[in-house]
Amino acid sequence: MQKNIPNILTSLRIILIPILVSAFYIDSKIAHYTAAAIFIFASITDYFDGFLARTWRVQSNFGKVLDPIADKLLVAATLMMMVDRSIAPVLPALVILCREILVSGMREYLAELKVKVSVPVSHLAKIKTAAQMIAIIILLLGEETTGIPHTNLIGKISIWIAALLTVVTGYGYLRQCIRNFN
Repeated sequence: MQKNIPNILTSLRIILIPILVSAFYIDSKIAHYTAAAIFIFASITDYFDGFLARTWRVQSNFGKVLDPIADKLLVAATLMMMVDRSIAPVLPALVILCREILVSGMREYLAELKVKVSVPVSHLAKIKTAAQMIAIIILLLGEETTGIPHTNLIGKISIWIAALLTVVTGYGYLRQCIRNFN
């Protein structure tokens, strides 16, 4: 059972997405808090599935493939909903989504070539992920839900910072992959 817990957490993150979407589109404060709570819980499972898999040495091919997909689905779905409702600005959301597609495409291409590219997760990439999650949480809650002044502005500044970090870490990944083409 222990060896399945990281994969269960990853799968749970995907299962929570439709529930998050449903809560997001209900027009009430409790639904907005629920959507934010689901996103926070899902974000926490992102940390723990990897941590537990490494700590217990139960990493699996299933987890290696599904974990990044679950992360991207969660972030992409939430960003698209917030753009739909004009909560998040379009440009940083596009930057974040395009980087994720680019990195996924490069990984798939290199896998087809049977090129083993080891690009360890950098400290900056971890900061990027945290910045994205925090920005999304702030934007999900918003001023209207929390009553805290300037929450929306702080959220929009945060998503721009996350987008900038996304570009920087994406460039680092691209540079590492290009080195492996030679």
